Amino acid sequence: MTQPLPFGSPGGKAPRLEEVMRDVARGNKDAFATVYDAVVDTVFGIAVKIVRDRAQSEEVTQEVMIDLWRQASRYRREQGSVRTWVATIAHRRAVDRVRSAQASADRDHATAVRDQQRPYDEVAEQVQTRLESEQVRRCLRGLSELQRQSVTLAFYQGLTYREVAEALRTPLATIKTRMRDGLIRLRDCMGVTT
Repeated sequence: MTQPLPFGSPGGKAPRLEEVMRDVARGNKDAFATVYDAVVDTVFGIAVKIVRDRAQSEEVTQEVMIDLWRQASRYRREQGSVRTWVATIAHRRAVDRVRSAQASADRDHATAVRDQQRPYDEVAEQVQTRLESEQVRRCLRGLSELQRQSVTLAFYQGLTYREVAEALRTPLATIKTRMRDGLIRLRDCMGVTT
């Protein structure tokens, strides 16, 4: 069981924080309350200066005070005052909070940018396809009957030259010539450059 602190020592002097920290390290809640009251305003002030958000600063202050309770045994009097040690913890926690918030904002921004960037505009793609289809139909109307039939069977039905020749009952050499001439005229009509 922990012993109460001699807060009212003879002569009215309160114990120094460095002495009280030994009792905090032993789990004395009254000692922790004393240290808490002595440093909480400093911790909050550091947090507000770095984080610049009151709610976030309050969270940082709470985290620092929990760290103080849990890590009290790590405090070394010869390395500095309790206030300096706590201020260092507060500064690190506040900087970590700012970095974490910035990283989160960066991730959110990257996600938003990625979601806005589409690989293509679907409406524009549909309009372009429709316009190209209309242009192909118009250009096909400019071919001779044999050319149009040959190209249509080959490209829209997937027939080979031989199958087109059989379907149209036309010699294979004629189909090849008509297809070549028809494709040249289609290319010129559509404005395709090679």
